[in-house]
Amino acid sequence: MPPSDPVAVSFVFFKTYLFLEILAVLALIRVVLGEGLARWPALVALIMAVGGLVALIAPAEGVSVGPFTIAAVQGTGMAALLVPAAVFSVSSVLPRARWRWMDAVHGVMLCLLLGLWWGMS
Repeated sequence: MPPSDPVAVSFVFFKTYLFLEILAVLALIRVVLGEGLARWPALVALIMAVGGLVALIAPAEGVSVGPFTIAAVQGTGMAALLVPAAVFSVSSVLPRARWRWMDAVHGVMLCLLLGLWWGMS
């Protein structure tokens, strides 16, 4: 058996088990503690991230929610991660977005995800 590429293993682990979970927590914090318009894109990002997590976890638990699960699992490429991340990024540039450390964590996550993705090719 050939040795596994550590970059590929790291990318798959981060993409599958960390990115959406951390994004959902950041979005939840901004929705609950944020102010003004910055809460709405965070809410949309939270819904998208939780939807992605349900699509990931439901088949493993033997739960099928019909066509949603099939469509979501087929769409587990980078777009399923980058779209909620882009929506969350909108909340960071809106007025009265609080807790700027979340934007820094989000930026580091995006750089890590894209760096690992680029390192695989």
